[in-house]
Amino acid sequence: MSEGTVTSVDGTTIAYTAWGDGDPIVIIDGATAYRASTPENERTADLLAEEFLVINYDRRGRGESGDKLPYAVGREFEDLAAIIDQAGHGRPATVFGWSSGGNLALNAAQSGVPIARLAVFEANAVTDDSRPPLPSDYVERLEAAVAAGRPGDAVALFMTAAVMMPEEMVAGMRDEDFWPGLEAIAPTIAYDARQVGDAMSGRPLRADLWDRVEVPVLAMHGIDTWPFLADAARAIAAHLPTATLKPVPGEEHSTTPEVLADALRTFIKEN
Repeated sequence: MSEGTVTSVDGTTIAYTAWGDGDPIVIIDGATAYRASTPENERTADLLAEEFLVINYDRRGRGESGDKLPYAVGREFEDLAAIIDQAGHGRPATVFGWSSGGNLALNAAQSGVPIARLAVFEANAVTDDSRPPLPSDYVERLEAAVAAGRPGDAVALFMTAAVMMPEEMVAGMRDEDFWPGLEAIAPTIAYDARQVGDAMSGRPLRADLWDRVEVPVLAMHGIDTWPFLADAARAIAAHLPTATLKPVPGEEHSTTPEVLADALRTFIKEN
């Protein structure tokens, strides 16, 4: 295992951890997550390191990575491209995204970032009435709360509107030890919201959404996850001509490192 940094196009420093050698697998975390909060990524990497170079990086504004304002979705495409080029030595990369990190990966492939194959686990989509869509002013409310010095309100909005936790439960979480850590990365919640775009609008995915993604795509969901997340994986798989849908053991928006490593290894060998 080694740690390092790359420099993105705008000069932002992006920190990463790498395991093993070979063609790279790049892991992208979802909303609020970063290396220090996702030990499951390290366990997954350990299982793959004999065959692949596994890279997990802190997205901008989180963990040990820097940030520059104003945010633009394209900056994160540049961050990923820098990771592939500098940390991955420009070799053919498999990119795996958790949750809204999967939306970022799909958007990056759409924009032309050199990705050989793409896997997502329960990427974000709401295309029917299986759950309420995100509010139309979701991004604006997140950014307004942060700008007003109320990062906790941005976190609470994410927990209620996106994760659909009851308001009284979220109110009780504000006194927990982990809450200040969430407030520290509250500005990045709007980053994920912008990456998700209108995929959680409650309407079918736009015909032009990811229409330039031509690489193999693996759309996974946990067999025992919340039904709307399985619906999202099915909608994304049906939307992308190159996609394969793969239900795997897992629940509540997660799976185990063993399941994930095996799925990624098989996907890469078959594609």
